Amino acid sequence: MDLTTKQQEVLMFIRKTIRNGLPPTIREIASEFGFSSTGTVRDYLKALCVKGYLILEEKKSRAIELTEKAMLTIPILGIVPAGVPVLAIENVEDYFNVDKLFSQKDELFFLRVHGDSMIDAGIMPEDLVLVKKQPCAQNKDVVVCRIDGEVTVKTLRSRENKFFLEPANKNYPIIALNERSQIIGKVITAVRQYV
Repeated sequence: MDLTTKQQEVLMFIRKTIRNGLPPTIREIASEFGFSSTGTVRDYLKALCVKGYLILEEKKSRAIELTEKAMLTIPILGIVPAGVPVLAIENVEDYFNVDKLFSQKDELFFLRVHGDSMIDAGIMPEDLVLVKKQPCAQNKDVVVCRIDGEVTVKTLRSRENKFFLEPANKNYPIIALNERSQIIGKVITAVRQYV
């Protein structure tokens, strides 16, 4: 992101205020951040406009509008099989706007699902799964996992101190994890897009 830390904080406050109803006034922004001058707020707003995050309507109160660039976007990194694991290609395919604020500390990304091994869990072919990047997960979490260089999405299961990846489709086998297996992240939700 091309914003300073304080610019990011001001933008986050504006996003939050807009989601709660109306855009903030210049005085409300000054009060939130303890700025002694509304001129400081105007400087931040001008910088956010120049960088393409805001549109301001002059001489109007609460006339701050977020641009598409200002919406929280999460990258769609590529394809993850919900079938037989295959090599994953990690490149940014697109971006998805999210209308909820996640913690900025969370590393989130989307993967597009190919295959039908998770259909009984409600994850269909071509769905986007929102993944929180993390190296571990708990029993019964739906995870994205790399096995011998191949990536798949399945439910993590633990039995007798051994871990497995379980599909949500009886036509697919359970996959035993080995020492080379690596959890990439936990699936937070699936998103289905309709054309």
